[in-house]
Amino acid sequence: MRKAQNNPVERMVKRSQYLRVARARKYVASKGLILQFEIKDPNEGGNRHRVGFTVSKKVGNAVVRNRARRRLKSVVNDVLTSSEERPLDLVLIGRVSTLKRSYDELLGDFRFALKSARTRQEKIIGRAKDE
Repeated sequence: MRKAQNNPVERMVKRSQYLRVARARKYVASKGLILQFEIKDPNEGGNRHRVGFTVSKKVGNAVVRNRARRRLKSVVNDVLTSSEERPLDLVLIGRVSTLKRSYDELLGDFRFALKSARTRQEKIIGRAKDE
């Protein structure tokens, strides 16, 4: 599979990247997914969002988990089309309802979670500038 040159999304590939986002303890939960996020370290380079996907065995067998993961990837590709904002490290965690919700509802869930994450990000950045 080829990577698009102007794709604003980069994949997380190392366990340490997932753990760093989890350690940040910032998340937004919606009915269809859980979004863990961390403000991307500017020293790591790149101005693209870094995204990882995970679906636990509680959701189902491998076929079901892969279907949920594919749906989450599709949602991210549809929503994160431009990277004007400050990049984030995102981990999307699939739920049982990831498969039960319509695609439009899942899009809404991700947009809601991303908007909440952005709001929190701005508050954190604002506090850092004040200090």
